[in-house]
Amino acid sequence: MAAADASSPDDRPENAKSGGRAASRNFIQQIIDADRAAGKNGGRVHTRFPPEPNGYLHIGHAKSICLNFGLANEYGGKFNLRFDDTNPVKEEQEYVDAIIDDVHWLGGEWDDRLFHASDYFEQLYDWAVQLIKAGKAYVCDLNAEEMRAHRGTLTEPGKNSPHRDRSVKENLELLEQMRAGKFPDGSRTLRAKIDMASPNLNMRDPVMYRIKHAHHQRTGDAWCIYPSYDYTHGQSDSIEGITHSICTLEFENHRPLYDWFCRELGIHHPQQIEFARLNLTYTVMSKRKLLELVRDKHVAGWDDPRMPTIRGLRRRGYTAESIRAFCERIGVAKFNSTIDMGWLEDAVREDLNERAPRAMAVLRPLKVVLTNLKAGETRTVEAPNHPQKPELGVRKVPLTREIYIEQDDFMEDAPKKFFRLKPGGDVRLRGAGIITCDEVVKDAAGAVTELHCTFDDDHSRKVKGTIHWVSAEHALSTEVRLYDRLFNVPNPDDASEGKTFLDHLNPDSIEVVADAKLEPSLANAEPGSRYQFERVGYFYADPLDSQPGRPVLNRTVTLRDSWAKAAGTA
Repeated sequence: MAAADASSPDDRPENAKSGGRAASRNFIQQIIDADRAAGKNGGRVHTRFPPEPNGYLHIGHAKSICLNFGLANEYGGKFNLRFDDTNPVKEEQEYVDAIIDDVHWLGGEWDDRLFHASDYFEQLYDWAVQLIKAGKAYVCDLNAEEMRAHRGTLTEPGKNSPHRDRSVKENLELLEQMRAGKFPDGSRTLRAKIDMASPNLNMRDPVMYRIKHAHHQRTGDAWCIYPSYDYTHGQSDSIEGITHSICTLEFENHRPLYDWFCRELGIHHPQQIEFARLNLTYTVMSKRKLLELVRDKHVAGWDDPRMPTIRGLRRRGYTAESIRAFCERIGVAKFNSTIDMGWLEDAVREDLNERAPRAMAVLRPLKVVLTNLKAGETRTVEAPNHPQKPELGVRKVPLTREIYIEQDDFMEDAPKKFFRLKPGGDVRLRGAGIITCDEVVKDAAGAVTELHCTFDDDHSRKVKGTIHWVSAEHALSTEVRLYDRLFNVPNPDDASEGKTFLDHLNPDSIEVVADAKLEPSLANAEPGSRYQFERVGYFYADPLDSQPGRPVLNRTVTLRDSWAKAAGTA
């Protein structure tokens, strides 16, 4: 199904702009409302999030987590976290631990309902035996290549396996020998006996068990045959009493198989409901591609702040609240579309604007000497920690003879509408007073190295420009990392002109400012604390690299959507 054009934050409906809930119920809520009204499942609502522990979660998973947990919470129901750990070759305990932590961080609560598909391996095996006895499953000796050749195409029916009509007795004996490790990997499978002429390829005798002599992170070497995802998923839902099995659209064609297993086994039958997965501009969501970025060192790891992983977003400074608000704004749909990255960035801006205390930081310092202040003199300026929240108090900021301002806040040959500092011009220092530029000092190459200005603490004077600053004497010098979007095109997956997603990596996705100047109050910044650097952006004290007295700051997001402005849409 083709993706729709990307939506931008400026195109969203009014309820999304305000952050409020939409007036209408989404289609999943409507289904659940109808089920409850009809008394289905006794009115229960029980959902789950079932990740495979073969990688780290990303922002697309966040939508599913928020949806499943949110529905359970809305209806006073239950929510399970279950790992579909049926492929030990690709799964690791590292991923299990990270997923548990990320789901909990996002707000998911499962009480004592943390499960693994491997908890059900014995029951799944017993059900496989039941299907063999009912003539609904058989052991097949075709290898993977032969099985593909027998499968057919979308326009041609498949061919029956030559082993499809084995007797129940032979199938039971072979399955027992498969479990006992008598056969090598890939030599035999257990397949459901359905219909090789079905127009749905998933119903053409799908594999239920395959032989893999691999160590499992939970069951060790107890098993050498492992159930397929399609066979495991619905039965795990059934065992746990799930009422609504909510998954993304790529599983829509698998629903008939989900239903077939539950029906043939005569077990509790949850209702599978599909919704559109999250596609986001300027990023990739494929686990394979994310792994390639990490493995080939295009990024610093799974928690690189440029990655769309939950770990990366957390280290960049995104909040769980902002991600939940984003997921609520984009809503739940039946058709795939692509959401503009600006929606996600806008959600974090709105959240941080409310919670982040203010501070001043100069990233590219230019020294300014206030010539009418005495050397060694220190004045104290009181600045609000949050302009809209007086209850957060004020902080004391030192003002001295020498200060730093941003290089971009001075222009020697300034145009008429440049309202920052210029020769002979005035500008207000945030919260302090007004300075007038009297002299420009340059080096031998003609570069501006210093400004000499007169300070005036008359706050009643009217000037058009206001800039931020820090005291040179008291400034905290530290590293600031300016993160930006990892890709420089909206659709990095576009393979036209023979390019791959790696060809669209943004060379400016990170800039490290080694010697930024921060106001001294930030020396006490705890790892994991957030700030709005006035006129610069929102920043996060890196929880791994920050040291006492020297926080390392990651830029979470700019104050405005500079990408939309550059595209002429802001």
